[in-house]
Amino acid sequence: MAFFPAALMRRVVSSLVLVSVVSLLVLSGLVTVGHAQPAAPPPFTAEFATQEKIYHDRLPEYVEGYVTDRTLKDYAGALPADFLASLAALRPGERWLDIGSGMGQALLDYYSPALDRLLTEDMERRTAKGSAVAMSIEDRRTVFWDQTATRLPAGQLQYWYGRRLREYTPAELGRFRIVTDVVGGFSYTANLSLFMRQVLGALEVGGSFYGVLQDVKLADRPNRPHYADASFLTELQDAAGEPMTVCAWLKQIGCVAVTCETKLRWRPPIEAYQVRKVCEDVTVPALEPTHFVAGTPPERGFRLAPPPSTARAPR
Repeated sequence: MAFFPAALMRRVVSSLVLVSVVSLLVLSGLVTVGHAQPAAPPPFTAEFATQEKIYHDRLPEYVEGYVTDRTLKDYAGALPADFLASLAALRPGERWLDIGSGMGQALLDYYSPALDRLLTEDMERRTAKGSAVAMSIEDRRTVFWDQTATRLPAGQLQYWYGRRLREYTPAELGRFRIVTDVVGGFSYTANLSLFMRQVLGALEVGGSFYGVLQDVKLADRPNRPHYADASFLTELQDAAGEPMTVCAWLKQIGCVAVTCETKLRWRPPIEAYQVRKVCEDVTVPALEPTHFVAGTPPERGFRLAPPPSTARAPR
């Protein structure tokens, strides 16, 4: 079954209008304003510029792979099995954040009979539902969004756009019981460790992040990249440069419980993750970016940063 069309787009468009290197590095999350950081390798600059154009539909050849209308049924099929039950059990006052929400169709389905049609008999059904926030780089709301938001209590359904997750303060975000990402920032960010720190910072204790990555090294079986003569879309290495699975890296995060689920029926195959926050003292192992090629989603490479030296200076 095909779920992610045109998953791998490798062409670099020559007619780019490049912005300054500093601006691109800030957009990519490789540099935090006000803190000196090593410059990214020069090839990243053009790739970041291309990626920015993809987000705003300025490169027609990438549009087929940039999906913005996934439904709640799509989410239920792609994310770990626990997701739908957790969403159905969301109580009034509890919140769901969907990163890379596009048109927000999955959230609209949550407030419609579409949710009940997806639930099994053993899943809890609530008449009074929680609150939901769609997060997107661009505003893709439709008339159906406006109609749904209007009939709900004020603030129960919100659409945040124009900024990435890292550009919101903790006070602006608040806390969420559920955070989802179906080929959103989790698949696109150039700073994966920063993304996870911010996701987990926004989760309340006991809450879960549900995410998915396509065409990665699987944790439960040997596999090769889906596309011939290509790398995995997201590749990780340990500090020694040896291949490492995303699942193994997630399990190194402190204060979380992680499950990883392979879904081979999708093309390319996907790996789905549930990262449940069990305490506040979250620590995320740092990853250094080694590779980035624009696409829908981009090719990315990361290497686990060596731990800080604990050796004492000679007296």
